[in-house]
Amino acid sequence: MPWLVGKRNSLLFRDSWNTPSSNCPAHRQESMCQLAKDQRKMLLAESKKAAEQVIQEALRQLEEPSLISCPGSADHLLSTVKSVSSCIEQLEKGWSQYLACPEDISGLLHSVTLLAHLTSDTIVHGGTTCLRAPPEPADALTEACKQYGKETLNYLTFLEEEGTLENVSSTAMRNCLSKIKAIGEELLPRGLDIKQEELGDLVDKEMAATSAAIETATARIEEMLSKSRAGDTGVKLEVNERILGSCTSLMQAIQVLIVASKDLQREIVESGRGTASPKEFYAKNSRWTEGLISASKAVGWGATVMVDAADLVVQGRGKFEELMVCSHEIAASTAQLVAASKVKADKDSPNLAQLQQASRGVNQATAAVVASTISGKSQIEETDNMDFSSMTLTQIKRQEMDSQVRVLELENELQKERQKLGELRKKHYELAGVAEGWEEGTEASPPALQEVVTEKE
Repeated sequence: MPWLVGKRNSLLFRDSWNTPSSNCPAHRQESMCQLAKDQRKMLLAESKKAAEQVIQEALRQLEEPSLISCPGSADHLLSTVKSVSSCIEQLEKGWSQYLACPEDISGLLHSVTLLAHLTSDTIVHGGTTCLRAPPEPADALTEACKQYGKETLNYLTFLEEEGTLENVSSTAMRNCLSKIKAIGEELLPRGLDIKQEELGDLVDKEMAATSAAIETATARIEEMLSKSRAGDTGVKLEVNERILGSCTSLMQAIQVLIVASKDLQREIVESGRGTASPKEFYAKNSRWTEGLISASKAVGWGATVMVDAADLVVQGRGKFEELMVCSHEIAASTAQLVAASKVKADKDSPNLAQLQQASRGVNQATAAVVASTISGKSQIEETDNMDFSSMTLTQIKRQEMDSQVRVLELENELQKERQKLGELRKKHYELAGVAEGWEEGTEASPPALQEVVTEKE
């Protein structure tokens, strides 16, 4: 009966081939789903692990101050804190979407990576800000950054667990960020107390006020020149015309520089703001905007002070030295305005070239004011000191006595100063001898000291 056995075996083989096996489509689909789920879990776990490493590295840098050598600013720290807060909201939305639809994990992975890097930036920027902060706020900011890093690591541990959104809470992280923000606001320079939405308007107002101050100063100089021509003669009129003329030229040069500065600022704003408004650009670049405002104020103030000094000099009640100092001060203020204007400019910009040319014009005009002031001072002093034609015998005798007293005083001061210089040199060589290892009590003295002794004898 071999044929019956063979037939039975063939039937059993056919039946076994018809039963469900691993090659069944339903089972294969289930396996693929499980594989995709495992891969998503692995991606989330690897992303979480990489995020933890980034944050831990930032905390390590915070523990070792030698790794943080460049001081940071509080406004930069606050900007980073604001970005982190937005990222946390984005991460919570991504986690909620992942729980509702596990197949969509890309948003969650992006948010985890972004949170890690922004948290690292916050911790590092907190450490750099501490380098410029007083000890007490610096310690508080360091502790707040450490606590924030730890709370973020705790938050990330929940992302691997199966469960609902309620299991993940960002309250602790947000509380730490609030502490960091409060400390950062306390460390802001007082100049940044202006509301950011007002910065754009304030720049335009200060530049307009500076232009108005220059125009007012020019008008005052013209008025002083008219009065001097009406009431003065001879050397005094010549000196006043030369000084006031150079001051007028300086005001005109500053006015040209202000116009060039406005053109360059407009170009910078237009090229850098994108779709934002000029006010938003000024607010975003608050530190640069603060520099423009400060420089504009300094130029306007310098022009007013210089005209006041020139007015006193023309009236004979002021000091020529004060006028020279004021001219140097206004030149420094315009240099500050140039530096603030061109810091964001393209080096090949035609407006930048015009601004630099205007700056050179201001420097030349400043040199002319100083030169005319020095020359006028010499002429006035020579005339006042040597013109005795209108003096009486008694007045001349009195001036002679005063001059003799002044000569004696100067001779006495000169003698005392020479004695002081000799003692200083003697002490200097004594200290230098100890440093060089000269032996005490030897007959030989340093050559320089012998020369001083000989001169004194």
